[in-house]
Amino acid sequence: MLFFIIITCFFSFISYSLHAQTDTLFYQGNYNVVIDSIQITGNQTTKDFVILRELTVGIGDTLTNKIASYDRERIYSLRIFNVVELKPYRYEGKNYLLINVEESWYIYPLPIFYLKDKDWSKISYGVALSWLNFRGRNERITGLATFGYDPSFGFTYFNPNLSYDENLNFQANLAYTTVNNRSIQAEYLSGSQFEQETFVSRIQIGKRFGNYHWLYLNTGFDYIETPFYIEGINASDSRIDRTVITGLSYVYDTRDLRLYATEGLYSQVNFEYKGFDIDNISYYVADLDFREYRKIADTFTAKWRITARHTGGKLVPYYDYSYIGYGTRVRGYFYGDEQEGNDSFLGSVELNYPIINEARIDLYFIPLLPRSLLSYRFSLIGELFADTGSTRDEGEPWTIRSFDSGYGTGLSFLILPYFICRFEFAINDNAQTEWIFDLGASF
Repeated sequence: MLFFIIITCFFSFISYSLHAQTDTLFYQGNYNVVIDSIQITGNQTTKDFVILRELTVGIGDTLTNKIASYDRERIYSLRIFNVVELKPYRYEGKNYLLINVEESWYIYPLPIFYLKDKDWSKISYGVALSWLNFRGRNERITGLATFGYDPSFGFTYFNPNLSYDENLNFQANLAYTTVNNRSIQAEYLSGSQFEQETFVSRIQIGKRFGNYHWLYLNTGFDYIETPFYIEGINASDSRIDRTVITGLSYVYDTRDLRLYATEGLYSQVNFEYKGFDIDNISYYVADLDFREYRKIADTFTAKWRITARHTGGKLVPYYDYSYIGYGTRVRGYFYGDEQEGNDSFLGSVELNYPIINEARIDLYFIPLLPRSLLSYRFSLIGELFADTGSTRDEGEPWTIRSFDSGYGTGLSFLILPYFICRFEFAINDNAQTEWIFDLGASF
């Protein structure tokens, strides 16, 4: 996977120097036109309603350049198109909005190679088989198998249009994993490192309200087996925890391009109650994630984020503690200095500048591969950032000294709809430096 990304970036730069177009044309015609009809072309598989539900403009509304740009990014956020163009035109006294798309490749195996916890001693490898845009309704089916560190097997099915008229969606997840313990406190209690066998299942029903609001209800069952019993390492009174779970989530999302937003708000509140006092398991987990993206002078993007996690109840097991240094990281302490506790907090601010705002990368000269795998939207973004984060145990106060902080600069390579990778240089509050390579947007 890493080799493919590097090769893709290399070809992207070569292709860009030869024939890339910055600020790819996506809007043609008169400004402030009232739309009389909407037409969609190029969607050989995708149903029209999948695209139409992402629009904030409809028949009888006035289309502006800003609205067209925003709606184009929302369609791109579906991650099933290589090209999205919005072109208003006038014909026989009526104003038409033409939405032209080029579909991406939907069925493919992906080799998996990654470093668990960004640690070269924790290498995982395997394969994932994904079927995107199943039945042309943006349904997604994914199965994966990984080996090496923390071997796992999983299956996910997501249907964003379970009932189009009622705006209902559905998701199911099954996963089996052998997980190495992450908790320093648990390792101290057990006297050595250990593994836990986990089976996780989730079913989620959601409803979408308008363009920006989602409400989700989920339920599930977790099976976690430890080689021994120690209170705290286990949530129940035995070495096997069998946990019934129910939860509620709310999402508000006005971001333009969800993969790498430049405008909008994102907020998520999640609450899960676990155990219902069955086998003496009874605790809860609450999460908050808030982000804002705002353009400055139509060139820079300023964004900031706060995320917090809180656990409480009868006995919170160490495997469900809140961590800084694994999935949630402070740049500057990216490769070490993990923290754990009942609660965690992370804050980030970032300033982005588009060195290459948008280029069309076409590699159609490569033989044998399908055309839909050889077209990309490419951007190169410069960034300045600052992060801070900490954890605490129940009853302990937050202190400034407990926070790890770092700042730095970097480059983000966007190869959409497939990949985002980042190269960053960070300095922490102890004047230590580090180079970072990571996949995906920072937030």
